[in-house]
Amino acid sequence: MSEHATLRDAILYFAEFEHCKDFMVELRWPNGVVKCPQCGSEKVCYLAKNRVWKCYATHPKPRFTLKTGTIFEDSPIPLEKWLPAVWMLSNDKNGISSWELHRALGVTQKTTWFMLHRIRLAMQSKTYNKLGGEGGPEVEVDETFVGGKMKNMHKSRKREVQKEYGQKGAKAIVLGMLERGGTVRTAVIEERTKKAMQPIIRENVEQGSLIRSDEFGPAWCMNSEYTHEFINHLEAYVRDNIHTNGMENFWSLLKRALHGTYVAVEPFHLFRYVDEQAFRYNNRNMDDMQRFVFGMRHVIGRRLTYAELIGKLEDVVHG
Repeated sequence: MSEHATLRDAILYFAEFEHCKDFMVELRWPNGVVKCPQCGSEKVCYLAKNRVWKCYATHPKPRFTLKTGTIFEDSPIPLEKWLPAVWMLSNDKNGISSWELHRALGVTQKTTWFMLHRIRLAMQSKTYNKLGGEGGPEVEVDETFVGGKMKNMHKSRKREVQKEYGQKGAKAIVLGMLERGGTVRTAVIEERTKKAMQPIIRENVEQGSLIRSDEFGPAWCMNSEYTHEFINHLEAYVRDNIHTNGMENFWSLLKRALHGTYVAVEPFHLFRYVDEQAFRYNNRNMDDMQRFVFGMRHVIGRRLTYAELIGKLEDVVHG
């Protein structure tokens, strides 16, 4: 594919298995030498008829495919459909729903729902680099509430929500930290308290950083570790260079996707959708091809089973 390929180019290109194979081999083994993902041996042979490799080292699983050791492992869906799905989720600004993907790929909606969550796993950032730093760019810290209002829910849905979450409803809280001109970090938290917020900020923001936040900031600020400046949104949204407009922009993008594309997101899965939006935001300066390839580099070494996804892993292990 060309450097500035489009979705149409990606669909046509990956419609051929050989193109998928060439792309995945280059991605996984850049030097061109295929190695067994189980033992790392180079003594492997490709069985073209079955589209698998066979490792001649002695271990229980000598055969492996392009999917082995990736988020695609054990999936019956071919790479010809997986790769366009990754392209669409990586590059559609407001995300793509499982119903839309099910119509596009010709598989069931339940299948595409599982596919999208596996792709979101690859989008999760695992960097240990912290934001800000003494003398570095300012860091905006803000929170937002996500979820429907109880008064707007149908009676049956309201009863379900009250039973599971109590009278406070299903509103979830998302904490965001944005380095101006740089990247955003997010976390779904249970409450707006020092106990919930301070450890996450310490984990993601370098000590000595200049933090900008709203009028709720004084409730959790750490004056001995950071320099804080606050803006009261009841009085103004900007005072000199003190504002949280960068985080507000991210929240608007997130809620546009949640309310417009995904419509109803369970709090149990909310962090996955937030990670998806953060991935696109943090890689906003890339073109579609670059963002797709960057996302694909993170499919290796990650795995999400259906039991894990629906929270039934413990039942499977002990059942």
